[in-house]
Amino acid sequence: MNPVPDKRVAVDARWVFPELSGIGRYTLELLKQLGEDGGGFRYVVWVRNAERRTFVEREAGLAGKADFEFAELPYGPFSVRGQFAAARWLRENRIAVYHSTNFMVPLPAFPRRKPHATKCLCNVHDLIPLVHPEFTPKALKTRFFPVYQALMNEIARRTDAVATGSESAKNDIVRMLGIPPARIAVMPDGVDPRYVPGGAKPSARGGPKTVLYVGRSDPYKNVPGLVEVFARLVRDGGVDARLRLAGSPDARYPEAAETARRLGVADRVEWTGYLDDAALLRAYQDADALALLSRYEGFGLPVLEAMACGTPVVCSNAASLPEVAGAAARLVAPDDGAGAVAALKDILTDPAEAARLRAAGLEQARKFSWRTTAAGVRKLYAELAE
Repeated sequence: MNPVPDKRVAVDARWVFPELSGIGRYTLELLKQLGEDGGGFRYVVWVRNAERRTFVEREAGLAGKADFEFAELPYGPFSVRGQFAAARWLRENRIAVYHSTNFMVPLPAFPRRKPHATKCLCNVHDLIPLVHPEFTPKALKTRFFPVYQALMNEIARRTDAVATGSESAKNDIVRMLGIPPARIAVMPDGVDPRYVPGGAKPSARGGPKTVLYVGRSDPYKNVPGLVEVFARLVRDGGVDARLRLAGSPDARYPEAAETARRLGVADRVEWTGYLDDAALLRAYQDADALALLSRYEGFGLPVLEAMACGTPVVCSNAASLPEVAGAAARLVAPDDGAGAVAALKDILTDPAEAARLRAAGLEQARKFSWRTTAAGVRKLYAELAE
């Protein structure tokens, strides 16, 4: 299906911040690929201000792209004033498709029971506060749960199509929001080509093995559980190792640090804080294993990024992670501490097992690319624009 020439798509990039979250990363990678092949559309990228425009334009490589322009909307996606301003902008600029790379959309632009002059596509990466509110006890979505629940149901009624990264997330969307499966497209995330194996691991020169975690500190990530597993690995398994926790600190969730102190391994746990692209790549390449024992993931991109860097993975068998990891990781139940200890010990002490997982991981990661993700999104644009 070919788009009508000069049809315009507005991509809402107000979710992109200099310290990239998963949604920010998804947005930039999508824009980068659309800059390479836009599928015949013209694009308007929404940003909050000129500084954010400079960041998005540079990181997505959009400078000089003839089919791209930027529009500054000085409001957040949740601002009431911003909701009406965004709807007015869409109406005045005759946009064919509006794409929010996160769940929030300008509701006044998409009335419930009227045809939409502009079609609406939004990404729903996960529904953790609806499916497992106990996993996000201090998040605003949980603290104001009735508002969040009502908002998600309104978006479900008004959006024309939903994109998500896994069959697991799609099933949750169907079950919790009642969106017909035909309106939901599963388009897995990709792996940036910069994620490649490095040289020899630092541990090959002697010294401790490194277990890496990449992500947030929310309870569903099960970071205190990972610290407990690590303590058992060192204490009972006799493995000389250190644990690196990469991600922005979150004062709401001090439990992992408290667990490390209580179990006497605080001196072996390193909190790196937010890592930029170069530092994150080095962290993946230097690690001897990645551990992600989440109780829920809408996708789980660190699993693939680690695999692409030749780093063996231990991850939980919950939600989307089996889809992402396939047979290329050691899968354990999120609360199976003994199983996680055994898997990590095998990787860190058995070179043959590490080599097997390294080879399987490289093959698995090659199945996922942002180019494929963007091709699926372009196809949705074309279907909605028609």
